[in-house]
Amino acid sequence: MADPLIPKHLDLNREKGLTVEWTDGSKSCFSVGYLRKMSPSAEQRELREEMARNPLTVLPASATAGGDAPLTAVRAELVGNYAVRITFSDGHDTGIYSWDFLRHIDDGSDAHRPPSTSEEPLSP
Repeated sequence: MADPLIPKHLDLNREKGLTVEWTDGSKSCFSVGYLRKMSPSAEQRELREEMARNPLTVLPASATAGGDAPLTAVRAELVGNYAVRITFSDGHDTGIYSWDFLRHIDDGSDAHRPPSTSEEPLSP
């Protein structure tokens, strides 16, 4: 059986996003906004499902909070050896991004990739 795919290196830039270097040599990059939108929390998952059913869904105030300030990642913490939890500047902190989930939401496109600069490495 193949070893599970785990990160070799995590790099969080609070304004730009998260870059993950995987043990197979591949790299995934996610902007802060994309990570927030794709949060695996129950609240965000339900909102995505509702928006898929009804494109005219009214967003809750929590989804549009933040005023003029850009969305940033306030901090990230490892959850065991299987995930990372990211706290966002809008207060959202209930999403636990498992390594499998991060691989699943990486479609390989540049649409959700931040510019390549680094700030805060994490070691899994």
